[in-house]
Amino acid sequence: MKKFLLLFFVTMILGVSLFAQNSTPTINSSTASIYQYSGTLQGTEQLKIRAYIWGQVKKPGLYIVPDDTDLLTLLSSAGGPTENAKLSKVRIIRPTLEGEKVIMVDLEKYMQTGDSNLIPVIKPGDTVILAGSFYYAFTKATKFLSEIAIILSVYTTITSINN
Repeated sequence: MKKFLLLFFVTMILGVSLFAQNSTPTINSSTASIYQYSGTLQGTEQLKIRAYIWGQVKKPGLYIVPDDTDLLTLLSSAGGPTENAKLSKVRIIRPTLEGEKVIMVDLEKYMQTGDSNLIPVIKPGDTVILAGSFYYAFTKATKFLSEIAIILSVYTTITSINN
């Protein structure tokens, strides 16, 4: 019975640490129009589009932005990149008639040169992904391994007490 309780305890700890995630609702964008009318802005009519931004930004999610929004504006709307963002390899996944097209953007190069031609305009349905840096991946792996080590330590301590 003691071994069963120990196995149950270890399984619960592993389950909580491995599967604890924030869930976000999914939005079926195939039934929604890619454009929205926003009325007037200083006497000019303006269309709005849906764009997604995921990964290492402060407020990831779905954004409804004017149809002439560029990558920097969308990134700023999402609160900007986190300190773990890898700005040299920003991906934009753009739906096309032929399938998905991946556009790579180097924001570090833009920050060094100031060349606005490096910043693309966001199109309807674009998904912008800011990946984490190597340091971010390393810290996540280290945290996971330390949790496993703690669980194994608890297990060996309990088994040595019972023997």
